[in-house]
Amino acid sequence: MMAAELIRRGALHFPKHTAVHFNGLTRTFEEVYQSSRRLANGLMRLGLRKGDRVAILLANSLESVEIDFALLLSGLVRVPLNTRLSVAEQRHMIRETEASAILYSAPFLARVEALRAQVPGVRVFGQFGGEAPDWAVHLDTYLKTVPDDEPGVRVGASDLATIQYTSGTTGTLKAAVHTQETWAAICNNILLSLDIREGDVMLHAAPLTHASGTLVLPHWVRGAANAVLPGFVPSAYLEAVEALRPTTLNLVPTMIVMLLNTPGVERYRFESVRNLLYGASPMPRQALARGLELWGPKFIQYYGQTEAPLILTVLSQAEHVADTETGQRRLLSCGRPAAHAEIRIVGEDGQELKTGEIGEIVVRTNQTMTGYWKAPELTAQTLRDGWIHTRDMGYFDPDGYLYLVDRRSDMIITGGFNVYPREVEDVLYQHEAVAEAAVVGVPDEKWVETIRAFVVLRPGRTATEAELVEFCKQRLASYKKPTSVVFVDDLPKSAVGKVVRRLLREGWGQVSTESAQMEERR
Repeated sequence: MMAAELIRRGALHFPKHTAVHFNGLTRTFEEVYQSSRRLANGLMRLGLRKGDRVAILLANSLESVEIDFALLLSGLVRVPLNTRLSVAEQRHMIRETEASAILYSAPFLARVEALRAQVPGVRVFGQFGGEAPDWAVHLDTYLKTVPDDEPGVRVGASDLATIQYTSGTTGTLKAAVHTQETWAAICNNILLSLDIREGDVMLHAAPLTHASGTLVLPHWVRGAANAVLPGFVPSAYLEAVEALRPTTLNLVPTMIVMLLNTPGVERYRFESVRNLLYGASPMPRQALARGLELWGPKFIQYYGQTEAPLILTVLSQAEHVADTETGQRRLLSCGRPAAHAEIRIVGEDGQELKTGEIGEIVVRTNQTMTGYWKAPELTAQTLRDGWIHTRDMGYFDPDGYLYLVDRRSDMIITGGFNVYPREVEDVLYQHEAVAEAAVVGVPDEKWVETIRAFVVLRPGRTATEAELVEFCKQRLASYKKPTSVVFVDDLPKSAVGKVVRRLLREGWGQVSTESAQMEERR
């Protein structure tokens, strides 16, 4: 099966259904398919050929879905550029993939101008909106002259579909490669795990260039609409839920925390929502309890990563119950393996561990990347005998529920003891004054590493460093409590809303390690 074929099927089966909402505008399936074919043909007329890499630099927009579909239909390879990266990082991505074209929207013209002289391999610059310079093709005007018939390209299952960059926790850019076949498998596996119906509405606020984008095609295939927001602003998101009445939401835990901290959130009942998906990072227990109280049993947790995109595990709505001790414990899990995924926990020697033992999570599935672009050594480290070594640490309970402990690189070793940031963060979130919290290890002469917490306080609330340390000390082993607390206005987050602990370790907010230490460490 190929992703391009799934696009054709959706257009054939639901031509008059609404396919996309954006800023008050709508497009039907038929209109999106026509525009996608027109763009595919237009790119070919500009000299691009099947297999060429096309870099994408734009925020969520009306064209987002059409661009992705056009590339899949024409066999061109999608290289999404995180809009929040630096010129140097984007230049690296363009050069490394040897991209032949950059498609961008007018707000990013200045960035493309800065890149242009540094990426001599790029032959085509295509701009949406605004006034294009003479070295770029103004696509809105140009495409009016291009036919919307089927692109005359034979696309095969093994042809490349996307090169998706991920920095993980290390800051090193890695490019996971997916084919037409694996992209179709991602779609079909989501359909196996998620209840999507004709006429449903999926609301996107996270970038479509990331995990949220993998949910577009499954909704398209079922005859459901994709409602796209330019970005995530909590108050605007709540209003969009009221206005667009979506049936499915996809949020990372940080976004859910931000929604729950929005004044007046109690007014929004999410009555149309049937599936509230969350994943990408651990969910604070207090936030989940508050969400269940406000919005009811609509939550579905999933687990996945760029190398093997969602959905690998599922904790269903029915399992989001806290009326028993077992139910409360399972809320801390990310569910059980999905039907199409095999998951194991292995030790340093690669041998499978027993139930309850913490080790690395390894995954085998038909939606696994083929490897990292031009990185055979890194591919060999990550993809071994068909298994993705995720670098995530976790364990299984006796009933087969997977518990994500933390990234291996985020684990703190203090005085010879292993501490996982999540368990400390979960305690901090229980404090009534804490809106957000993130924990990292920082160098220490005596203990090698010691624990630092970064905390965002709720509006109008106060707390002291000593108070929060004591709060943790009463609920954790003494060696797990923070030895310093830094109060900040916000936490550094990735484009998809995940806290970037690496930046905290590097001195977020210009915090001095020495000045923030407490005298008593144990």
